[in-house]
Amino acid sequence: MIQFTEAQFLAWITPLLWPFVRMLALFGTLPVLSMRNVPARVRVALALFITLCAQPSLPEIPVVALDSAVALMLLLQQVLIGISLGFAARIVFAAVEFAGELAGLQMGMNFAMFFDPTTGGQATAVSRFFGVTVGWLFIVINGHLLFIAALIRSFQTFPVSAEPFGFLRATQPQVWGAEIFALGLWIALPLLAMLLFVNLMLGVISRVAQQMNIFAIGFPITLGAGLVGVLLTLPMFQVPMTLALERMLGHFL
Repeated sequence: MIQFTEAQFLAWITPLLWPFVRMLALFGTLPVLSMRNVPARVRVALALFITLCAQPSLPEIPVVALDSAVALMLLLQQVLIGISLGFAARIVFAAVEFAGELAGLQMGMNFAMFFDPTTGGQATAVSRFFGVTVGWLFIVINGHLLFIAALIRSFQTFPVSAEPFGFLRATQPQVWGAEIFALGLWIALPLLAMLLFVNLMLGVISRVAQQMNIFAIGFPITLGAGLVGVLLTLPMFQVPMTLALERMLGHFL
């Protein structure tokens, strides 16, 4: 009969438990992987598989009794770090979708609202198009692999300890929301400038040829110019998105 003590069991499970919790918290908030159409079993199995593969590169983790208050603090720390890393990626996605909201507002397409089954909320056409585009780009540039590597590296920067709020003091995730407006305006600025020029030209035309119904021709012209602008700005997504992801990942390295 195989027998083992509680200390031996804790020594076996500790190197797997806390990295698994941190990885699972990341997969619960990381864009693309956290969508509703990704089964929870897939996320759990993938988190366990990556945890097993990452064991040689992880530092030594202290053994703590699972029924102690210290274990609860350790659990809270792993959840906070994993969720914060996923939240960092969400910031970039939200910034791109915010750029789509601004562009759609100037184009006159924000009247087209529809239900988004992946998030369970309402989304505009341009914003959703930008969101799908940045999701594909995130996979193409191996953004999911970068965040998994950053999470493994975070065990060096933020080792497993009973001080979960030390991570919050070091990274200050509550101020990351400003990145949404800065990055969103950066992405949408060329398109907004072009649409502003089109509106100025329409204003000049309405003053020169007052008999022309500017409301009848203004919407299709603005909409057509906006669609052309979206087509021209799509190849420029990679640079600001990559820089933003690197800046957000820098908090964990």
